[in-house]
Amino acid sequence: MRSRRVRRILDLPGFSPGAAPPLQASPFRQVSDLRAGRVNQYDWYAYTFLATYIADQVFPKSSGNSLVPLLSTFAVFAVGFFMRPVGGLLMGAVADRRGRRAALTVTILLMGGSSLLVGLTPTYASVGVLAPVVLVLARLLQGLSVGGEFAASTTFLVESAGPGRRGLFSSFQYVSTSAGQLAASGVAALLVALLSDGQMDGWGWRLPFLVGASLSLVGFWIRQGAHETHRAPADDGDRPGLFDALRHHPRQSLLICGITAGGTLAYYTWTSYLPTYAELNTDISKSQALLAGTVALAFFAVLQPVGGLLSDRIGRRPLLLFFGIGFAVLSVPLLKSLTGSFTSLLLVQCAGMVLLTGFTSISAAVNAEVFPARVRAAGIGFPYSLTVALFGGTAPYMGTMFKEIGSPGLFPVYVAVLCVVSSVVYLRLPETARQPLPR
Repeated sequence: MRSRRVRRILDLPGFSPGAAPPLQASPFRQVSDLRAGRVNQYDWYAYTFLATYIADQVFPKSSGNSLVPLLSTFAVFAVGFFMRPVGGLLMGAVADRRGRRAALTVTILLMGGSSLLVGLTPTYASVGVLAPVVLVLARLLQGLSVGGEFAASTTFLVESAGPGRRGLFSSFQYVSTSAGQLAASGVAALLVALLSDGQMDGWGWRLPFLVGASLSLVGFWIRQGAHETHRAPADDGDRPGLFDALRHHPRQSLLICGITAGGTLAYYTWTSYLPTYAELNTDISKSQALLAGTVALAFFAVLQPVGGLLSDRIGRRPLLLFFGIGFAVLSVPLLKSLTGSFTSLLLVQCAGMVLLTGFTSISAAVNAEVFPARVRAAGIGFPYSLTVALFGGTAPYMGTMFKEIGSPGLFPVYVAVLCVVSSVVYLRLPETARQPLPR
């Protein structure tokens, strides 16, 4: 039986299915409502861009190896990812049982609280081991939020699309994600340019997280006006159970894992980790690396609707194969071609963004076209987030670890091999672009 506390949460304004606005709404209004509320992506990625500063302040210094604090920071980054499957499952169940808007409201409040906690994390010098403990707790809450966010927003976007437009609307998933990353990268680059190293180490790295916590309140207010796309069953007995998607659709769950594996590794490598990877393996400065990453993310965001529109015309599978085979062949030469120059990093990152668009622009549509509406959010949320945790969340750690053991060249090979695995799945994937969305 559900606890009284859970009942109170679900009965808050905006959480009751009966309080939802009518299902009919302008699709482009739906996209606007979702994108305006996606400040959680800003909070999530700010951690990656500021990892080197967090490492210096929150973890103990190592006299033997300067990479140890950074490895610890990326380990905490990965820990946050392992809460994403839990968030995908729990918030996906809320989205299927109570409506998409209810889940989106919960996730943005969770992200605001966790971002505030990161911004207020004490230093190791002041409280010792309690500092990394607080940081781990904050990242666990962030992981819970982001895992639930993807499950609810994916279904929300694709269900809002008209006939022949699911690919286009799917692309806004990563437009909004990129906007969050772009804001995080831009704020980080601006702070690095304006503040001294001492100021950044002392307090500057905290500012982006405190700003993110404030913006989450704005996102919460905006999402109160979003129109519901899924009318949840009024009777508790008709609502899906927590594990119904896994129990009744095991093949589809495994399919989501195969579709996502190569894409999530390539995505987090190229959009989040590449500036740090370049710092570790070339002599490029932090400020130039962050600037290149910011410019490349803007380019990436512009590409997403193009990929989505193209998939509505030619199908999903050609774009997925373009991504998978492209990265399988080019990951090693692209990463090996990095030098210490800004231009080199920018060109490598933009080249990868073009290939990556074949996956990111349509992944929401491909995932949503696998499951019926009754279990769509939870069905997508758990296997997708689990795969992201295993391969995407560990990308920075794996890249840094290969550098630590003296074999940085193995990381590009690792990316290429996983993209080969996903390409095999894409070859066997049925074409769904012109099929009706499962009911």
